Amino acid sequence: QMQLVESGGGLVQAGGSLRLSCAASGRFFSIYGMGWFRQAPGKEREFVAGISASGGSTLYADSMKGRLIISRDNDKKTLYLQMSSLKPEDTAAYYCAASAVRQPLGSSRHYAYWGQGTQVTVSA
Repeated sequence: QMQLVESGGGLVQAGGSLRLSCAASGRFFSIYGMGWFRQAPGKEREFVAGISASGGSTLYADSMKGRLIISRDNDKKTLYLQMSSLKPEDTAAYYCAASAVRQPLGSSRHYAYWGQGTQVTVSA
């Protein structure tokens, strides 16, 4: 069993940056592939970024590629998402998720554990 708690969301102006964190509980964080997803009002949840269990492999959604850095600290059991050059269309609730598959995956169906989300609002 794993519990995930996101933090770091907030209100930022367009062009600004934010770093999201996801703190995990449980003994086996280091064997889980991790991902970030987002969901805007009235839209489906979409993949943002993923990282392998070791941190050596990453995957990014094309819509945000070049503006994101996903990373993890397995000793601290924490996942991060550094976002830059934010746009109003990036406004959404951002969720972290854990997958039993070690490699980063873009589909939500592979992720068994989810956090409660943190809101990111980008003003024009």
